[in-house]
Amino acid sequence: MANKESSYVQDIFNRISHKYDFLNNLLSFGLHNLWKRKLVKLLKPVDGENWADLCCGTGDMSILISHRISPSGSVVGVDNASEILSIARLRVEKKRKKLISNKVIKWENKDIFDIDHTVNVFDGVCMSYGLRNLKDVEQGLEKVFFLLKERGRAGFLDFNHSSDKSLASLFQKIYLRFVVVPFSKIFSLGSEYSYIEQSIRDFPDGIKLIQISKRIGFSSAEYKTLLGGQMGILLLKR
Repeated sequence: MANKESSYVQDIFNRISHKYDFLNNLLSFGLHNLWKRKLVKLLKPVDGENWADLCCGTGDMSILISHRISPSGSVVGVDNASEILSIARLRVEKKRKKLISNKVIKWENKDIFDIDHTVNVFDGVCMSYGLRNLKDVEQGLEKVFFLLKERGRAGFLDFNHSSDKSLASLFQKIYLRFVVVPFSKIFSLGSEYSYIEQSIRDFPDGIKLIQISKRIGFSSAEYKTLLGGQMGILLLKR
């Protein structure tokens, strides 16, 4: 990728923040909500646990997890894009009567590499569509490893990097080039969404992610594909 520095990705997400949820629902036909619920189900958060939702975006995962760990647990949503994080805050504020409490979810506007918590503080860590955008995937996984308590678990939902000659890869390219980018251009966000294809190309495939995770020290690493190989879930245990 030409530029994968934190500030570059941060600028992209600040620019798309006002249409982020709308386009996610439109372009995935709402399926991203099902995939996020599946990730939470696989991670099994329980009442009293402390969780971190890294690259939290507009807070979908933070909100889903808050229902599982309330009233005794906590979630911290972390994102370096201030505009998109402000939308997450507003969502929770508007739904505070339906949610257990605003106190359950806290927000931090920072790069995940700048998180200053001491090690071994979270029972679980999740990330949806964020790992692929980090300036260094391996360093990101290392950060998660040190943030987790012993026997803690982590889950990452993202686009799957399929083999270049596979049908899944072909479909992915066609969909991104002829559906996602044209639709995003309607909202003057074509260049921002054209970034997705390149980011997938630079993203390790499932086998490589497992290898990286085990090299870091995770005791267990598993990778599941969704929607015919279009998406993937990486599950880790410390």
